[in-house]
Amino acid sequence: MDSPAFGQADLSNCERELIHLAGSVQPHGVLLLLDAGTLAVLQASANCLQLLGVDADELLEQPLSKLRGDLAERVTALAATLGDEPAVLQCRVHSGGLPRRLEGTLHAAPGGGLVVELEPLDPAPAGTPALHLDSATLQARLADATQRFTAAASVGGLADAIVQAVHELTGYDRVMVYRFDPDGHGKIIAEARDPRLDSLLGHHYPASDIPQRARELYLRNRVRMLVDVDYDPQPLVPLSRPDTGQPLDMSMCQLRSMSPLHLQYLRNMGVTGTLVASLVREGRLWGLIAAHHYSPRHLRLALRAAVDLLAEVASTRIAAIENYAHAQVALMVRRLEQRLIEATSTEGDWRLALFRSPRTLLQPLEATGAALFQGREVLTTGEVPSTPELRALCDWVDSQHQDAEMPFACSSVAKAHPPLASLTSTASGVMAVKLSNPSSSARGDYLMWFRKEQLLTVTWAGDPYKPMEGNDPLQLSPRRSFEAWSEIVRGTAMPWTRREELMARAVGVALVDIIVQVHAVRLLIAESQLTQIRDAVGASREPVLLADAQGGLLFANAAFLSLNGAAAPARGVPVASLFHEPARVRRVFETLSNQSWRGEWTVATGQPEGLQVAVRAEGVPGRDGTLLGHIIVLTDLRDARLAAEARRQLEASLMSAGSALRGSGTPDAVMGAVLTNARLAAMDIAEAAGDPSVAPMLKELEASTQRAAALCERLRRFAD
Repeated sequence: MDSPAFGQADLSNCERELIHLAGSVQPHGVLLLLDAGTLAVLQASANCLQLLGVDADELLEQPLSKLRGDLAERVTALAATLGDEPAVLQCRVHSGGLPRRLEGTLHAAPGGGLVVELEPLDPAPAGTPALHLDSATLQARLADATQRFTAAASVGGLADAIVQAVHELTGYDRVMVYRFDPDGHGKIIAEARDPRLDSLLGHHYPASDIPQRARELYLRNRVRMLVDVDYDPQPLVPLSRPDTGQPLDMSMCQLRSMSPLHLQYLRNMGVTGTLVASLVREGRLWGLIAAHHYSPRHLRLALRAAVDLLAEVASTRIAAIENYAHAQVALMVRRLEQRLIEATSTEGDWRLALFRSPRTLLQPLEATGAALFQGREVLTTGEVPSTPELRALCDWVDSQHQDAEMPFACSSVAKAHPPLASLTSTASGVMAVKLSNPSSSARGDYLMWFRKEQLLTVTWAGDPYKPMEGNDPLQLSPRRSFEAWSEIVRGTAMPWTRREELMARAVGVALVDIIVQVHAVRLLIAESQLTQIRDAVGASREPVLLADAQGGLLFANAAFLSLNGAAAPARGVPVASLFHEPARVRRVFETLSNQSWRGEWTVATGQPEGLQVAVRAEGVPGRDGTLLGHIIVLTDLRDARLAAEARRQLEASLMSAGSALRGSGTPDAVMGAVLTNARLAAMDIAEAAGDPSVAPMLKELEASTQRAAALCERLRRFAD
């Protein structure tokens, strides 16, 4: 569908408005597009005469040196080392008969050229706070805020620390942390405000309030400021780039004009000035720090950079807190796995142990019921629908569940699939993990948790279903009333959280592992009846070996063959011969009876170094107590090694940053606090060392810390 040009959107198509092609700037600064080679001015904002003393038309096609002063020299020096982030600069110009001090940024424009944005230092733009923090005070406040972030043990506690720190630092009337849910709706989870203002804490905002294009720009340009909602936009002269004939891509521009729809939205709220900083988690927009002021407000670049730094540190802490919760989930699942293994060895059926204690299965996910579907068998606990209804629900879930790695989650089955509306009283919400792939004639096996309907009162910031007043489509505007509007939501359960999804996934993975072990035992006991079970073991993701009582190979699944990269070994060959140090492997077999052994071996792969794996070896006794054989389950340690290497690289980077800090001879409390925050975050993340996501997360932490260090260095340049 066509995307409306900037300023031409209405509420029906604002999702596609080309807000990055604004073609104008806010008037508290000027923008110049330069030829990267000659520094000739290609475009200039119309307010150059007021702020630089030279009319925009007079600057076009002229070298930057026309402004005199040291601006051209500063731009030349910065352009040589320009990276992905805008570079900061301070300069003087002497045009128009007056010396002028300015500060600003330089960045490479998409499509070529350099963009210079400048804001006057004297006189400062209207709305600039009279109190200006000196460098030492700013450093001390940032260090204190970072320490408070590091001490936060929960996302709620961290959000409270964020709003308090930003409120104290910037002086905005209201500062909020705005968190997105999986559907893109936002909720204010923390707030610091002038006591004369009504609270917005707990209010929800529909996803449509922040169009997708705006969310994408929040990922690229992390801090955005609006000085005065009633500003007079200053167009670029000429409107299109003379070198390409295309509009200037202003995605990274600090001064870029904002959508008229967004400005109307703010007017409806009574807001005059705003500051927004992005909270980013694993490359996605987790939430926003949103500051509102009820009169014009302008922050100097140093304070904006300080808010950017706080948002970056807060994002790191969010990742650490959420991953620590994941590590706690892993611990709980390991305990559950141990109980099920013990039940399997004593009673022969892990399913009985799983359902014997409903609290163990239901409470961690705050579920009111659960069901296990294996073939055509259905086992249940808690409050659940009837068996025919459960089978219909499982058929629907199986048709919807596409990602075998992640659970299927739905908080309103009735809305997602109206034919199942009768389940609302007992299974309005469902979380499902797949335990096996389906055969040609049946669906897969599932474990499901259920939640009953829960009537919810959602407080919206205005009625989300009434985006305009009147019926005139020419007068579309965002919601005009932001008084709290409460909605009673029926036919839904409490939404499943990300933590609960991770827990369900971990339980499913543990059960898959247990199921493989059970099938392996049965393969030893009744090989003549195990065609179907052999398929299950052979197709499992875990590498598995079966050995007889003497250590001879009975079975090797495909996952093991993918590890050693060789043809299937012959039945009966010593299992010890498949590994480096066969004598060590044989000694393990000699000591096993009906107990288990855990350790590490090295698979022989044809390469000198082999492949190191974690090993769980179980001796399997027969009914008469004699040893039937052994089960060997392997775990590829490459993910753990990658995580360890990423940890070493991170530690080296932190040590290097620390050494540079000590070598500078100048104490830097902010950078010290940033490094401390990063080290603690690395410890929390490393709790789940075997998780494939750990190495990328540690690399992300390293990049985030490096960016925070760069922001600290940027702040050091803002001396009074």
